Amino acid sequence: MKRKLIVLALVALFAFSAIVLPGCGQKTSDNNNNQQQKKLKVVLYLNGTLGDKSFFDSANRGMQMIEKDFGVEGKTIEGGYDPSKWEPDLEQLSEGDWDIIIVGTWQMVDAVQKIAPKHKDKKYIIFDTTVDYNKYDLGNVYSILYKQNEGSFLVGALAAMITESDMPLANKQKVIGFLGGMDIPVINDFKVGYVQGAHYIDPDVKVLVSYAGSFNDPAKGKELVLAQYDQGADIAFNVAGETGIGLLDAAKEKNKYAIGVDSDQYEMFKDSDPEKAEHIVTSMKKNVDKSIYRAIKLYEEGKLEFGKAEALGLKEEGIGVADNENYEKLVPKEFRDKIDELKQKIIDGEIKVNTAFGS
Repeated sequence: MKRKLIVLALVALFAFSAIVLPGCGQKTSDNNNNQQQKKLKVVLYLNGTLGDKSFFDSANRGMQMIEKDFGVEGKTIEGGYDPSKWEPDLEQLSEGDWDIIIVGTWQMVDAVQKIAPKHKDKKYIIFDTTVDYNKYDLGNVYSILYKQNEGSFLVGALAAMITESDMPLANKQKVIGFLGGMDIPVINDFKVGYVQGAHYIDPDVKVLVSYAGSFNDPAKGKELVLAQYDQGADIAFNVAGETGIGLLDAAKEKNKYAIGVDSDQYEMFKDSDPEKAEHIVTSMKKNVDKSIYRAIKLYEEGKLEFGKAEALGLKEEGIGVADNENYEKLVPKEFRDKIDELKQKIIDGEIKVNTAFGS
């Protein structure tokens, strides 16, 4: 009798296992699937505003590309131009549930160096500058630098060819202009390359340089570049963010040539202000959008190296010269071919471009 009871008990136990255990296994599988389906959360914090038609707008395009192609949960936050708000905003974002926090410009370096070491569970990407990895514990920070001097060399060479040409808006003087937002290393890296490129074509070309002291003052930018055009410049290079929109306005008013920056500024204005756009022969693109996209792609592949800085140049497509319909319409083919030749020489190391950051 006891033996019969034991057999019945074992049969019942096996039956229970067959019913219950597969259910438990399915629950574990569901949990794993939920974890795998959890979206990466990425936030872009701008220490400025959108609408500059160059730097910050480019960064935002990168976020839009990331959201579209990688299915991340993304958000762009405009922090405005009050520096007292940037660090508290970054601290608040770090205390939130974002996986990756992206910021840019040298003005955010101190905040990242202070906040990132306190939030080791977060990852930070800072672009257009780098942090001090030797002084601070920043193994969760990846820095993106751009070799803007390389792209500026090319547009400097182009400006020199244009000012000496018989193009309709060129005059007989060998004078070109440069507008910088501020007198700081990253802007001077543009300037160094621009001057070197111009003098590579002709050492006698004169480069007029002005600094606005601001990246969000188009009126000041226009005033400074109008003065450059009055001093004989027939083309000027905008390296001033939103301030540089004033340069484009000056080119339109004076019927002179302009070179845009960061984004393809011809494309950005051709519909809203075609008369302004037609004066923009090209733009020296700092591909913030592509560099942010590249970083997230590497992260998704497990290949993004935090705790280091990486410099992206012509070879890595971190920067470039806008090749659009207006460039092909305005710039003679021999000039465009020369720019392509110089680009390849820089990539191959035949031309070494000077930098404001030292060798």
